[in-house]
Amino acid sequence: MASGVTVNDEVIKVFNDMKVRKSSTPEEIKKRKKAVLFCLSDDKKQIIVEETKQILVGDIGDTVEDPYTSFVKLLPLNDCRYALYDATYETKESKKEDLVFIFWAPESAPLKSKMIYASSKDAIKKKFTGIKHEWQVNGLDDIKDRSTLGEKLGGNVVVSLEGKPL
Repeated sequence: MASGVTVNDEVIKVFNDMKVRKSSTPEEIKKRKKAVLFCLSDDKKQIIVEETKQILVGDIGDTVEDPYTSFVKLLPLNDCRYALYDATYETKESKKEDLVFIFWAPESAPLKSKMIYASSKDAIKKKFTGIKHEWQVNGLDDIKDRSTLGEKLGGNVVVSLEGKPL
């Protein structure tokens, strides 16, 4: 069942900016988003970028020590969100980067919120073409351990995530 919620153009722009890995100047790379959250607008009619809830590549090593744990801390404990996380990981063979679409629906979120986010998920997913990894998370226990994301990205062949061994 679709909810009739639309996706704000800024959400699509953020996705396209994160997806395209064209050669950039060091300054442009620093402005790239490592992680970003999306929420419903106050009137529940649009999915929008949650402006204050993001991590830029330039923040890593400066204000952000570990991008993964910082990302987990951005998630609200009592409400749903959609998120994009640009995971950097290593397998035994190579280094990789992949965008992961995350649907955060903690058990403590209000039922109405869970219902509208669940029924609006297809609207945002349709705009995110080429996403290989999708992950529905229902609580901090599912996401706080980075090895869970490692499994989503490549099963037991992933040896490190964000430079930290699994």
